[in-house]
Amino acid sequence: MIDLKQAEFEIRQLQARYADALWRKDPDSFADLFASDGEWKVAGLHLRGREEIRAKFAAFMEHTGRTLMTFRTPIVEVGDGVLTSRTYVTEMNKFASGEHADTIGIYYERFREEDGRLRFAYRHWNMYYIGPGDLSAPFFEVKDFGPPPGFPAPDDPTTVRTTYLFTGAGGKAGAAP
Repeated sequence: MIDLKQAEFEIRQLQARYADALWRKDPDSFADLFASDGEWKVAGLHLRGREEIRAKFAAFMEHTGRTLMTFRTPIVEVGDGVLTSRTYVTEMNKFASGEHADTIGIYYERFREEDGRLRFAYRHWNMYYIGPGDLSAPFFEVKDFGPPPGFPAPDDPTTVRTTYLFTGAGGKAGAAP
C-alpha cells in the first residue's frame, strides 16, 4: 500500500528539482528526474527515454533566457498500484530574444521508483494560456479529462503553439522556442 502523505512529499520534491533544473538550464539534472524509459509529452512532441529527453531539453534551453516554474499542490491518486498526479503550473518566462510571457498549464504525471527514488515515468503537459500576466490573451481550447483521476489517453495531444500570443517589446510576434 502506498502512503499518500509520503508520496505527495516525494512528488513535491521531484517537482521542485524539476523547477530547479529548468531555472538553471541543466539538462543532466533535468533528465535524471525521469525513469530510464520515462516519457515526456510536451509541445506536440512525445519524447522517450532519458537521452532523448536530455537532448530536447538542451535544445529548448537555447531559446530560453530564464523560466521560473511554480507547481501548485499536486492532486495525488493511487489506482491499481500506480501513483499519478495532476498538478497546476504557472511559469514566468523570459526568452533569449528578450521577449517574455507567462503560462498556465497542467501536468498529468505517472511515477515510478527507480534506483531508490521516485522519478517521472510519464508526463503530459497541457498549456492553457501564454501571454501577459494580466491574462488578457486568449486561452487555448484544451480537452478536459474530467475530475481526478481523469488522465490523458496515450494518443491525446499536448498543446502546440507556433507563435507567441504576447510580446513585451513592440507587440511583434515571434517564433516559439
